[in-house]
Amino acid sequence: MDNSFVFVLSLGLLLTLGNVAPQTEAARAFFVFGDSLVDNGNNNYLATTARADAYPYGIDYPTHRATGRFSNGLNIPDIISEQIGSEPTLPYLSRELTGKKLLVGANFASAGIGILNDTGVQFVNIIRMAQQLRYFQQYQQRVSALIGPEQTKRLVNEALVLMTLGGNDFVNNYYLVPFSARFRQFTLPNYVVYIISEYRKILKRVYELGARRVLVTGTGPIGCVPAELAQHSRAGECAVELERAAALFNPQLVQMLDGLNKEIGSHVFIAANAYEMHMDWVTNPQKYGFVTSKVACCGQGPYNGIGLCTLASNLCPNRDIYAFWDPFHPTERANRLIVERMMIGSIKYMNPMNLSTILALDSRV
Repeated sequence: MDNSFVFVLSLGLLLTLGNVAPQTEAARAFFVFGDSLVDNGNNNYLATTARADAYPYGIDYPTHRATGRFSNGLNIPDIISEQIGSEPTLPYLSRELTGKKLLVGANFASAGIGILNDTGVQFVNIIRMAQQLRYFQQYQQRVSALIGPEQTKRLVNEALVLMTLGGNDFVNNYYLVPFSARFRQFTLPNYVVYIISEYRKILKRVYELGARRVLVTGTGPIGCVPAELAQHSRAGECAVELERAAALFNPQLVQMLDGLNKEIGSHVFIAANAYEMHMDWVTNPQKYGFVTSKVACCGQGPYNGIGLCTLASNLCPNRDIYAFWDPFHPTERANRLIVERMMIGSIKYMNPMNLSTILALDSRV
C-alpha cells in the first residue's frame, strides 16, 4: 500500500477522534481484568493483605480518600474511561454496581493475581483469573435480565476490554523466594513459554465470552521498580534477572497475540508495549518532568522501596514529579503518560494499532 495513503488515512482517523464519543448515544462499555495495576477496589471486599484501602493511597483522588486503587489518584482504567468518554468502571464486587451502572461495564481486577493460579499465594484471598472470568459470565447474566440477551451480546461485543497480567508471575511467583517451586520446576525460558501458553487459554476464553476488542499489556520493566532496586541494586541499575524475564516474555506475548488474531481472522487482541511505555520515563525522567524514576514517592528504605506505603512511610509533597507512587506502582501522572501512548502511540507502543485508531474505526461500523 502507498505510504502517503496510509499517512492520510491515519491522519483522517485521528482527526475524527474528537467526535467519536459524542456521536454515540452512550459510551461503549469497558471491562477490566488483571492485577494491582488495574484493580480499582475489588480487594477492599476481600480478606487479603493485597489492599490499598488506607491513607496515603488516594491522596490525590477527587475524594482524597483511599479507594483500593494502587495509586495516589487515578489508575490506568480510570484514564482510559476518560478518553473513551465513559464513567469510571466500578469494582465488580461493589454494591453500587446495579441497574444502569452495569451498562458502563465492570472492573474484575484483583491485586496480587497472575496468569497462574499459584501466583500470589501469600495474599490468600484474591480473585484469580478463573474467578474473574466466572464473574464476567455472571455479569452478562445480570445485564441480560436488565436489557435482554441480544442487547447484552451486542454490549459485550462492542465493548473495550483491558487485560493486564504477567508481572506478578515473576515478582510474586518465580522470583518470590530463592529457589521457589516454579524456579525449581522450570528454567526461565521454559517458564516463559509455559505462562504464555496459559495466558493464551485465558484470552481464548475471554473471546469465547464475547470480547472483540482486547488491549493486552505486556509486562513493564519489572527489574527497575523501586522495590527491586531496593533489593538488588547497588548503584541504581535495574535487576538483571527480572529484566531478562521481561525481555523473554514481551516478544512471545506479541507473537502469541498475532497468532490468535490470525486464527480468529480479526484484530481482536491489541498488544500494548508497557515495557517501552515505562522505559521512556524510566531512562529519561527529566524529559517527562520527573525528578526521579528510581525513588518511590511513598515508602521507606533504599529508594523508598521496602515494605508497603503506609501512614508511617516517607511521603513526597509533590506526586507529579515522581514516576513511581509506591514500591511497585506508577503515579497518576505516569499513568497518564502510559495511556497517552495507548491512545496515539506508534507501532512501537501499540501493535497493530493504537486506541485512537480503534475508536475511529469502530465508530464507522
